[in-house]
Amino acid sequence: MGKHTLKTILIICVMTLQPGIVNVINVSAQEIQRQQNVRVVSPDIKSDNSVTFSLYAPEATNVTLNGSWMAQGTTGTFEKNSEGVWSITVGPLEPSMYHYNLIVDGVRAIDPGNPKAQRDGVNYASTLIIPGTGSEIFEVNNVPHGALSKVWYNSPSLGLYRRMYIYTPPGYEESNEKYPVLYLLHGGGGDEDAWSSLGRANYILDNLIAQGKAKPMIVVMTNGNSDQTAAITDRKLAPTAGAMNTMASNVFPNSLINDVMPYIEKNYRTINNKENRAIAGLSMGGLQTQIISANNPGLFDYMGVFSMGIQMELGEVTTNLIKSYDENLDKVKRNNYKLFYIAVGVEDFVYEGVKLLREKLDEHDFKYIYNESSGGHTWANWRNYLSDFAPRLFK
Repeated sequence: MGKHTLKTILIICVMTLQPGIVNVINVSAQEIQRQQNVRVVSPDIKSDNSVTFSLYAPEATNVTLNGSWMAQGTTGTFEKNSEGVWSITVGPLEPSMYHYNLIVDGVRAIDPGNPKAQRDGVNYASTLIIPGTGSEIFEVNNVPHGALSKVWYNSPSLGLYRRMYIYTPPGYEESNEKYPVLYLLHGGGGDEDAWSSLGRANYILDNLIAQGKAKPMIVVMTNGNSDQTAAITDRKLAPTAGAMNTMASNVFPNSLINDVMPYIEKNYRTINNKENRAIAGLSMGGLQTQIISANNPGLFDYMGVFSMGIQMELGEVTTNLIKSYDENLDKVKRNNYKLFYIAVGVEDFVYEGVKLLREKLDEHDFKYIYNESSGGHTWANWRNYLSDFAPRLFK
């Protein structure tokens, strides 16, 4: 970017703070476009699902691409034309949702030509959806949509005022009907934003309900980090004083049972019995799901563990979990649970831990459904697992 262009952008940023200067801003924006004299479309999805990424950066010396469809640690190299536009074409890609970054002279960036971006913890990336059969389930389709609310609640067990996301199905506001509840937990590094922004959970439920494949349900998406009030975008960056982020202990599980569930069942029209409660989580949330369900037999009839097993490297946490399974799995069986669902990719680093979980369940003749997919520890898998898990609930 040239010095004059940068100066114009800075002027615009200052001017936007002043009233009554709409025409000046418009002229400045047009001036920037004239200086570039180049129209860049990125990403440009072709009819065969190949994709061209482009960037106007005449002063850059090197531009590469890192995408979630690539093997870990690999990048693609852009080529520069005479007008200062860098471009690369990849694919064709399978219909799905992907994320990617541009690396410009060693600096990781989102695509300035793409208004769609996502956040995973402190990392930002541009979003790419390739349309087709594999992505229809989480796209914004022409169907009735539920509401996604950001709700603040008091958590006495953590000593914090915290936030969670709550999905209510289409028609909730207009009816007096009571609904079953799915508690949906994110993974390590994520927060209460994760399942809606990265997992597209609300759109998945909209589409499944519209197709008659899933029962209308309330979905509660909490922040599983016990030292956080909310996502990093809406809280101070420093951890809350006096709180402990013990993601692999009973701290958050106890908070969900003692703080979150009572709040939901008091303030929403819910059916408050085990037949109408489900809990599921990915990675860290899959561990928390196991801790909660193993220590509270009879609380949930439906349990889902995505990309997590009995991980021996967690030491005392694992020892306590195994003890809880040995003590309580027979109680869960006697309570006539409906579903224990396990899903993992064959390339996932937790794969061996999932094998240990299955062996423990088999040892107690505890029935479960097992979904083994391709791929690894990725949102592409977790969206698919939710799409398979949700239709099995509350039957």
